[in-house]
Amino acid sequence: MDIKDINELSNRIIGIAIEIHKTLKSGFNDKIYQEALQTELKNNNIKFGREKIIKVKYKDKLLGEQRIDFIVEDEIILEIKSTKEIGNIHIAQILSYLKTLNKRLGLILNFGESKLGIKRVVNGL
Repeated sequence: MDIKDINELSNRIIGIAIEIHKTLKSGFNDKIYQEALQTELKNNNIKFGREKIIKVKYKDKLLGEQRIDFIVEDEIILEIKSTKEIGNIHIAQILSYLKTLNKRLGLILNFGESKLGIKRVVNGL
C-alpha cells in the first residue's frame, strides 16, 4: 500500500471514529469503543485484526508479549483510549508497536475527550 492509500484509509478510520464519538459521546471505557469500532469496520468492509499479540525482544531474547488494539488492512495500528488526554506515554507506546511490527502509521483515538482526540504517529513515512 502506498502513502496515498494509507492516508485515505486513515481518513476513513477517523471518519468512522468521529461518527462513533458523536453517537456514544465520552464516558465509557475503552472496550465499549473498541466494540463499536469493530462493528463499524466490519460494516465498512475494512479488514482488521483485533488484540494482536506482538513479541517484544531485546538482543534476540524474548522479553514478553503485548497486545495492540487493532491493526487495519495490515498497515495501520490503532490504539483506543478513553482518557482525559493523549499523553507522551501513549505516543511512545504506539511508536514502539510501529517499530516492532515495521509499520508506518499509527492512530491513537481518544474517546475520553469532549471532542474525539486524534493523534497520528508516523514511523519513517
